[in-house]
Amino acid sequence: MTARLGRLVQPWAHRAGAYAAPGSLLVRLKLGEVPAGIPAALDVRRRAAQPAETTRHDILDRVVKSFGGTLRVSRLHAAAQALHAIGARNRGYSEAEEISGIARVLRLDVEPDTHIGSLAVSLMQLDIVESAMPNYLCTVGLDGLAHPPRRDEDDDNQGWDPRDMIHARQALAYCAGDGGVIVGVVDSGINPHHPEFSSQALDTGDRLRRGYDTVQLSEGQLATGIRLLGDNKGADTDPTDRYVGHGTACAAIIGGSGAGLPPGVAGACRLLPIRSLGAAQPPDHKPIGIGAISDLDMGLVMAAQLGANVINCSFGTDDEAIEPGMPKPHAEAVAYATERGCTLVAASGNSGDRRVYWPAAFPQVIAVGAIDAERRVAGFSTSGDHVALCAPGVNIRTADLDGYQRATGTSFAAPFVAGAAALLVARAQERAAALDPETIRRVLIASAQPHRADIADGNGAGILDAARALALLDRAIDADDTTELGGADDG
Repeated sequence: MTARLGRLVQPWAHRAGAYAAPGSLLVRLKLGEVPAGIPAALDVRRRAAQPAETTRHDILDRVVKSFGGTLRVSRLHAAAQALHAIGARNRGYSEAEEISGIARVLRLDVEPDTHIGSLAVSLMQLDIVESAMPNYLCTVGLDGLAHPPRRDEDDDNQGWDPRDMIHARQALAYCAGDGGVIVGVVDSGINPHHPEFSSQALDTGDRLRRGYDTVQLSEGQLATGIRLLGDNKGADTDPTDRYVGHGTACAAIIGGSGAGLPPGVAGACRLLPIRSLGAAQPPDHKPIGIGAISDLDMGLVMAAQLGANVINCSFGTDDEAIEPGMPKPHAEAVAYATERGCTLVAASGNSGDRRVYWPAAFPQVIAVGAIDAERRVAGFSTSGDHVALCAPGVNIRTADLDGYQRATGTSFAAPFVAGAAALLVARAQERAAALDPETIRRVLIASAQPHRADIADGNGAGILDAARALALLDRAIDADDTTELGGADDG
């Protein structure tokens, strides 16, 4: 029997088990092995196509059916060039989509009582299969392991302290951002009517791009007593979050208007909200965000296909919670987004020790730890050789669903770095200079403020300095050389 969400898993909790959606797994076939005619999952969700009843590979079908029951097959990702071609989103995959693997990922839906872990292991023995994994579930919330102070606690400077620590004022004076630069926020969605995002609060038009909702969940995938809230039935163009607030909090740090807190670090850059985490209500607990790997991967890919230059990922899966021998989540989506020129930024985790979370640990992703007001690494911040740098992540004034709050966690450190990355993209465009994700990573690391002397290894090169990063980029552009920006070590 596939494991279910039998207990509340706090976001990023130490040694929290990985849970998987019953009857669902993700299989990546080798190049050239995906037959034509298998519909895109987006068309199936929108009822523009029926799922296939076979993979058209006899040996693969026999293995699946040996575990019992029926089979429904779809391609997890749509082709970028056919994204708006209703009923035909499985046509015209690009070379980048094929090579990264997103064109070759199949979602297989089988009977709910199928032992998905054993089925995945069996499928990985087939020559035509590159990887197979359960469709794990990920949770996030606003009350993780670190406890924010009361909302009514004094905040005399309206949240400027952490922004000043990274020199956000100076950075925005140096480069105000650009509405043509897009930051994708793959999360629980946002409240578009919040004063930080509504066009009425702005001097120059709407701060939001039209986003997407990729959530597809059912209460049968969760334990008894955990209730789904809101829209969880399939893909649509409404990424509104009415229950969780995690995505709203992250998005306000990146691109808030400044109506009730300091303006977003990304300035005039625009937000692309992607709702890939649905809302669930555990007994006697606030609503949490919950999403399947398939929904998160679809959100990452769609953010890239819809034009995001930077993508913030304040979610993750503990490597120790994944069954031995299973592939790492999000590998194809990360490879594809990077190939399209997206800079991916992810929270390192809230375990408080050295460990690995995905997607933060992929080498293409900028992993961000959290520091407090005294420039100490927060006790909950996950460390490791993959952590690139730190940013403020304790008692951060930001938006909640209806008003404002102070939030704590690496989830709220990552958006500072995502906003700074967006400013680098905007500045490079102002200078008509090419800028790729690896160069952005090098600039952010090389310009980081040094850690305190008592900070242990594994917490990155230092503390984000958005203004210094812009100045360093300018010097490199002036010298016509962005290849020699290294010299700082991630560790």
